[in-house]
Amino acid sequence: MYATGTQACRIDGVLYHTWFERNGVRTTTGEANLLLINYSYGSTSNSRIAHQLDVTAFSGWGDAFKGSYSCNARVGYSCTKESGSFTTKPIQPLNQWHTGEAFFDSTATAAGAVGECGTGWNLTFTNPGYTSSTCVVPVFRQFRCDNKTAGRTDPGCVVPWYASAVYYSQAANPDLASHVSRAQASGLPGATFEAPLTRTTDPAVNQTNRDRACGDAPSVTGKSCDEYPVASSKQGLSADGTRRTFDGCGFPGIPAGQGPTGVSVCMITATENSSQGGLHSAMYRSERVLQDDPFRVVVIPYHRRRRITLYTKAPGAGGPSRRHLPAQPAPAKLA
Repeated sequence: MYATGTQACRIDGVLYHTWFERNGVRTTTGEANLLLINYSYGSTSNSRIAHQLDVTAFSGWGDAFKGSYSCNARVGYSCTKESGSFTTKPIQPLNQWHTGEAFFDSTATAAGAVGECGTGWNLTFTNPGYTSSTCVVPVFRQFRCDNKTAGRTDPGCVVPWYASAVYYSQAANPDLASHVSRAQASGLPGATFEAPLTRTTDPAVNQTNRDRACGDAPSVTGKSCDEYPVASSKQGLSADGTRRTFDGCGFPGIPAGQGPTGVSVCMITATENSSQGGLHSAMYRSERVLQDDPFRVVVIPYHRRRRITLYTKAPGAGGPSRRHLPAQPAPAKLA
């Protein structure tokens, strides 16, 4: 399984075989191996998602090659089927792709609503002289839709297990970027898909994280205490652990440290520290990151950032739209 914040892909295999039974003995008369690619996409600002299915036969023999298949989209959980189309296709010729697409609408559109959307396809095989058979492709339950994201009034859908990133620019916020880079290098999580942070929206947990990390911070003109992992994560000191710091951070009584638990504290430029909260709020809002969702903190080195232009089509939209995104890591893989 591979995904980005609004796309998911899974590859399945299907074996279709033909046979007859005589005097209690079954004789296989043909087989066809098919490859299925499930690709689903949505939008952070749209309650409709799409599920494409690409199918091809890549090997086989015998009577199975005389068959054909049709596909019917199905739906479950908190969404309804809007439309779907996959016309009957022959199994042969081999390595020829056939595509169908269906659209689904989330029912989690009321204020405060959250719901998953599970979609799938059924393949029905027909073959002259043989009984038809149906293969139920495993449900594709990757999207969560909500109208609960703080700062938004529109519903939208995302892949919740994908760890979206907030970016700290070394050029714009050098003190913040320096502290977080060192903290991550010391073993604290948040930089990678394999070890992301986990969001908490509980104000009490946020405050406990801040108080335990920076409650006794020194008073330094123009500076304020920065803690990493951030207070809006479950990896703060509300989960126990100890503090660590670095030379020049203004905490002489706190030792350095290594490992994945605890927090790092450092006195950094106050304006940079204040901007950090805005960066996180904007990312949580735009990517619809809710309670218990994973997220990453990525430090961008001091050089000119590349810009990628993506042409995307929202489900049901009439044409492509253009948007600019910062350079992105490879899509995440679900183990």
